[in-house]
Amino acid sequence: MNSSILKISKVTKKYKNINVLDNVNMTIKKGQIYGLIGLNGAGKSTLIRIITGLVSEDSGSVELFGEHEKDKIENSRKRIGAIIETPALYENKTAYENIHINRIQKGIPGEDCIEKVLNMVGLNDIKDKKVKTLSLGTKQILGIAMALLGEPEFLILDEPINALDPIRIIEIRELLKRLNEEYGVTMLISSHILGELYHIANHYGIIHKGKLIEEITIDELNDRCKKFIHIKVDNSANAAVILNKKLNTLNYNVFPGNVIKLYDYIEESGKVTEILVKEGVTVEQIMPMGEDLETYFSEVIGGLENV
Repeated sequence: MNSSILKISKVTKKYKNINVLDNVNMTIKKGQIYGLIGLNGAGKSTLIRIITGLVSEDSGSVELFGEHEKDKIENSRKRIGAIIETPALYENKTAYENIHINRIQKGIPGEDCIEKVLNMVGLNDIKDKKVKTLSLGTKQILGIAMALLGEPEFLILDEPINALDPIRIIEIRELLKRLNEEYGVTMLISSHILGELYHIANHYGIIHKGKLIEEITIDELNDRCKKFIHIKVDNSANAAVILNKKLNTLNYNVFPGNVIKLYDYIEESGKVTEILVKEGVTVEQIMPMGEDLETYFSEVIGGLENV
């Protein structure tokens, strides 16, 4: 079984009496690409700042590489590479010079590592170009190269594909997958776009209003997005109780307009209808359907607020 790189237990963080993070639990195992999905302001960046030691949690605990004592965690953070928001770059210096400065700041001896990370990300041919002449996507890849200095085992990227054009998104997507497959780098990648993370990550956490409301694997996500039964009734609250008691399932979400999406009994919509009607629920519409990834994400957070 893979060892855990990161374990977060009951982490809470408040700013001005507002819960930015509320009792968050999360585990990332070695070799995973973990996609952290949430709307802007959901708590993604705060959680990443706690993991990287830029801010402290108010309560709860963080364990890195099996260490949880404060001084040992700080030492473990040397095994992390991170980009939080946009990379800090010197526009009037070359790509090589930027990495060189970052190497000195990190206290990494020797310059061989500069050529190595440039080759890893495929930027060796632009190393002598000034940063101000580079595209936004190339700057983002340069930031990833800087994060790879010191051969980190755990790479943390906060919105790495934000505002990039489709071609650059594909380049960064392929780069990250290659770093994971060829170099064994474990990753935590945050985004508000599930559709893009779907092409990179193999595990996902959905965060909403400071709560981690769901963790799901790529296989589970694919399964959830395949099929469901769309049910429109006269009273969704009563119908939900009946689904629980009579069909022994909680695998559904309730939405405004008395709509329920049931992820069990996909091939037995007749049975579902029969039981609901027998219990006095008027079934206005029932049919098997499927949904895309963005719809799934939207309805997980929307359904949470309407149950």
